Amino acid sequence: MQVILLERVAKLGQMGDVVDVKSGYARNYLLPQKKALTASEANIAAFEVQKAQLEARNLETKKEAEALAEKLDGQQFVVIRSASDGGNLYGSVTPRDAAEVATEAGFTIDRKQVVIPTPIKELGLHAVHVTLHPEVDVVITVNVARSPEEAELQASGKSIQELAAEEEAQAEFEISELFDDIGGAASDDDEAPAPAAEDSAS
Repeated sequence: MQVILLERVAKLGQMGDVVDVKSGYARNYLLPQKKALTASEANIAAFEVQKAQLEARNLETKKEAEALAEKLDGQQFVVIRSASDGGNLYGSVTPRDAAEVATEAGFTIDRKQVVIPTPIKELGLHAVHVTLHPEVDVVITVNVARSPEEAELQASGKSIQELAAEEEAQAEFEISELFDDIGGAASDDDEAPAPAAEDSAS
């Protein structure tokens, strides 16, 4: 199916290009999102008439997107989730979650602008692309942690595996200390005289 693009579409073409696409992609995405029109003679003629307006509007939205990109690029947002000791999430972090935490922090972005090819299913720092405009793309970091304290540690550069190893080492140290104490107490008992057996005769 041939369509004429009303804006730049990644991996497809620039505004004004007539391209061949699968009819399902056109019907379900390009046409409803007003990113393209079917490439009929009437639509191509209408596009030529509106081209200057479309280009001006594209430039305006691009400037707005670039202004937001300057503030948003490189930002880190914390998402608190339950997870196993090994760092696997019970559930996943989706584009909606990333958009919500960014919006709560004062950046207006839509979940459709967030690109997470496969849902995030592990604790840690995850680089996520945000498409603010067909020609403006930024990268944010989603810090997925079980608590704000854990998020701070991850942000400082420690992985959840390192934190788990440190906690395990600390726990083993505490257990060995405990056994040393118990061992010491047991040796004290050994030195104590055994209590006299009670007379069982009645």
